[in-house]
Amino acid sequence: MSETSGRPVVLVTGGAGYIGSHACEALAREGFEPVVYDNLSLGHREMVKFGPLEEGDIRDRQRLIEVIGKYRPVAVMHFAALISVGESVENPAIYYDNNVHGAQTLLDAMRDTGVERFVFSSTAAVYGMPPSQPMTEATPKAPINPYGRSKRMVEQMLEDYGAAYGLRSIALRYFNACGAHPDAGIGEAHEPETHLIPRALMAVAGQIDGLELMGTDYATPDGTAVRDYIHVCDLADAHVAALRHLVAGGRSDQINLGTGRGYSVKEIIEATARVVGREVPHRFAPRRAGDPPELVADPARAAEILGWRAQWTDIDRVIATAWAWHQARFGAAA
Repeated sequence: MSETSGRPVVLVTGGAGYIGSHACEALAREGFEPVVYDNLSLGHREMVKFGPLEEGDIRDRQRLIEVIGKYRPVAVMHFAALISVGESVENPAIYYDNNVHGAQTLLDAMRDTGVERFVFSSTAAVYGMPPSQPMTEATPKAPINPYGRSKRMVEQMLEDYGAAYGLRSIALRYFNACGAHPDAGIGEAHEPETHLIPRALMAVAGQIDGLELMGTDYATPDGTAVRDYIHVCDLADAHVAALRHLVAGGRSDQINLGTGRGYSVKEIIEATARVVGREVPHRFAPRRAGDPPELVADPARAAEILGWRAQWTDIDRVIATAWAWHQARFGAAA
């Protein structure tokens, strides 16, 4: 328990980032005290609204031990990772250093301080080019880029630390995170922004010179790639459900987080136009290497183990939250 609030503390690495900040809001709403641990290299100080901020790098074991000793958290939620697939191909060293070495340093600091519960921000990229859809947790894990491999390595590390040291963990494999909190004044703010929905909004607002559609000849109904878009508030709630599972003594697991419904790039563009009331300027471009035609989750295990189901299933509502955040961030004229 925190000495100041009386609430159980959760250390949230990367809590100044997109998904981490939403997880902090959900934790605070559900009776926990989120303590953000972030080096602010990619996170934003103004996103830390729901608990204290401790600046530090996940590769700094002594700083981690100091912060964990100060707050004595009941668990750690780990979001502090590099996430750009293209960058991971161009510069894999920084991905293995931050995502793998950083995670191991964090786990070892937890061992040093007796923290035994861990919720891990993983990714559907651990599956690579899946042979069938929708994807279950039994789908073969064959990541095709250093980003996906770095996340899979941490998942395997969690299994080994569990067997050897008693660590209990839940690895949550996200599909396409999107949207923004409708009330808390937090949302997606990547630099550079590479995700489809915010880029579509940037194109509408004239902040980029149109949206590029990467590939129009996939074996999908309209030729564009299909993805499972999950609202960030649903992701945040799933993290709290995973935490409660571990606190209640639940066993370690690896769980997909998605809606079970895919939308094509063209469908996202059409939905954005409906929400904003303006067409999305776009042009066609070649496929990106390594992009599968379709990635859709089977979310049944999340319902079974965590009692969690996506609530934000209307894509227009999801995009509306992203647009409201975009306007608040860049001005109503955006």
